[in-house]
Amino acid sequence: MTETRWLADDEQRAWRAYLRMQARLTTELNRQLQATSQLSLADYDVLVKLSDTPRDRLRPYELQRELDWEQSRLSHHLSRMQRRGLVRREECDDDGRGAYIVLSDAGREALTAAAPGHVGAVRKLFFDALEPGDAEVLHRLTTQILGRLDGAP
Repeated sequence: MTETRWLADDEQRAWRAYLRMQARLTTELNRQLQATSQLSLADYDVLVKLSDTPRDRLRPYELQRELDWEQSRLSHHLSRMQRRGLVRREECDDDGRGAYIVLSDAGREALTAAAPGHVGAVRKLFFDALEPGDAEVLHRLTTQILGRLDGAP
């Protein structure tokens, strides 16, 4: 049995501050999107992932991997978005059982309309609070941690 490596005081402070910041930032960005565009942050994330692809479409398993969501969450969320006309399902020609999730015209319009306000909120709430050079440090740190998570069992 290995001994627990408890967090040092500075690590504990940093970890708790990070968790609080992440929760508050998510809440504020979600609130801003819903108030200005009737999109949730989750809706926005799905629309962005689809719009980042050459043909505005992904297989469900690809979208699940990109968003790092559980399959049931993705399925329920896509059903709600489909009812609202933001995405649609298309048959996959290569695989009769498969489908694509496709960004609809209404979804693209919603994303285009929401993006300026969302980017403005991200800048105001996050990047404007940083000092010059902090964004590069943040990128380096998050890349290191994501690399460790990608290698985790």
